[in-house]
Amino acid sequence: MTFPYSQENTDSRDRLESLVHRLTDTDLALSTDYGWTVGALLAHLAFWDHRMLVILQRWKESGPDESPIDAMAVNDALKVICQALEPRTAAELSLFAAKQIDAELDTLTPDFVKQIEEHIEATGTQFRMNRGLHRNGHLDDIEALLSK
Repeated sequence: MTFPYSQENTDSRDRLESLVHRLTDTDLALSTDYGWTVGALLAHLAFWDHRMLVILQRWKESGPDESPIDAMAVNDALKVICQALEPRTAAELSLFAAKQIDAELDTLTPDFVKQIEEHIEATGTQFRMNRGLHRNGHLDDIEALLSK
């Protein structure tokens, strides 16, 4: 089924794939002014896409729950792990996770999407079916860094 977010997910995943395939090892080691290397940002994207996949699979099995998370604390804790990963591996993980979550989202029925949307609205649960919103922000940062 095609949903409003499906094309944005595809576009951001294609953009990610294009970027990853042209990044050099030097590019992957570049650091943003907020202290994340390009490789670490790609690992960060992989984590958040994979988290969404795990939650979605659980929800398909047993129904939506709140799945609380303190995103700022997770990002702060995750930073050191993302920085420690081999950058090329992080880049490949970002592509793998993006493909996995986008494919899973495209299997949803309209009724289940409505159930998720109502759950998100009622509980404030952090879950974005439009993965492009997160990916594109970081891809913008990476491309800006590469153009310096």
